[in-house]
Amino acid sequence: MSSTNGKGTKSKATASAAAGGQRTTASAGGTGARSKKGTSAVDARRRQNRIIGVVAVAVIAVLVVGVGWMFLSRPSGGVTAGAGGAAMAVSQGTVEKANGGSWTNVSADTLAAMLAKKDFTLLDVKTPYIGEIEGTDLYIPYTDLTARAAALPTDKAAPIVVYCRSGNESRIAAQTLLGLGYTNIVNLDGGMNAWTATGRQIVNKNRG
Repeated sequence: MSSTNGKGTKSKATASAAAGGQRTTASAGGTGARSKKGTSAVDARRRQNRIIGVVAVAVIAVLVVGVGWMFLSRPSGGVTAGAGGAAMAVSQGTVEKANGGSWTNVSADTLAAMLAKKDFTLLDVKTPYIGEIEGTDLYIPYTDLTARAAALPTDKAAPIVVYCRSGNESRIAAQTLLGLGYTNIVNLDGGMNAWTATGRQIVNKNRG
């Protein structure tokens, strides 16, 4: 009897130990699962942070490129909205190199816009006189510019816009003005022909 009871006690103890081992294993398994879940969450957050970082860098790069393009695409000479007619010529015209410097060629539309903010001398150099654009300040044939230089602005940096009938004589006049020391010269490309082709008028003030 005593031996039997001893065996029974040992059997119970063994069963209890086995059960305890199973609980420990189960507990360890649960801890491992929780640990894996925690690690996965951390990895997910890291991936998310990396994605956010990449997107932020891309956005900053786009902004930098956009701002840079704005500055690069600004007209030369720092021309801003509301600038006068002479500055408008710099921003919208084309520069033509010549002996002793350069001048700027502008279209009839640009000249019309410049006249709305007139801050220059408008000079008709066509010979013989055939009329002029409204707003003209001086009529001096291109062949007489040197002889009549005293009639021109005394400030050699003052803007002067020259024109003729087709643009040929005004180009010669622009070169003459360069030779006289003027540095801010604008030429109406196509002359009065281009002006009237846009539907604008020529007026006759009998200056010939």
